[in-house]
Amino acid sequence: MTKILVVEDEKSIAETVLFALSQEGFQCDWVTLGSDALIDQQQMGYDLWILDVGLPDLNGFEICKQLRKFSEIPVIFLTARDSEIDRIVGLEIGADDYVGKPFSPRELVARVKAILKRTQSYREETLDNSDAEIGAFMWEAENASIFYAGERLPFTRHEYQIFAHLLTHPKQILSRDQLLNAVGVSADAGYDRTIDTHIKSIRAKLREISADLDVIKTHRGFGYSFDLEESQ
Repeated sequence: MTKILVVEDEKSIAETVLFALSQEGFQCDWVTLGSDALIDQQQMGYDLWILDVGLPDLNGFEICKQLRKFSEIPVIFLTARDSEIDRIVGLEIGADDYVGKPFSPRELVARVKAILKRTQSYREETLDNSDAEIGAFMWEAENASIFYAGERLPFTRHEYQIFAHLLTHPKQILSRDQLLNAVGVSADAGYDRTIDTHIKSIRAKLREISADLDVIKTHRGFGYSFDLEESQ
């Protein structure tokens, strides 16, 4: 059974979320502090978090950053801070979706199901693929790792998923929507510009390995592609 952790300090909101999720067969737990959530994740191994930004102890964004140090489970931010900047920041630090308060419990459940379906599909697709070697790059699908000249690239989960998708579709132009789908984020959520930020970070990490390593080509108005010849 899928286990979901609700990290929310407002009892009425938490009870609404817990009821809606339990009605759909999810196993749910509830904590009010981000620090407790981090401990529980390591002990219980939840499959998804619904995380409030305004917690009593630590900001939800900071909690997500700490979570990403040891876990790549999907995270949905649930918060009254619904500005575009906050949504983008949330996704850039590793969240999968961002739901503003007030919200529809049915919509939240639908988003939970959609994220779980996309992440599971990506996981199955990844495990079905054999390791790939392209130039000096080596993709180990089962270990969710990409190496360059024997050195493991220090990507975040979203960065890894984006680059793996580009790497395994060489010279194919992939739109922002296609890359969003590759990381399990709905293309209709309005977060397509976060892809640009992730691409920028990927390029910076590649340059740290080799200053001349420039394998991601920008196609203005269309998207991005992986082209090993670009760096040669």
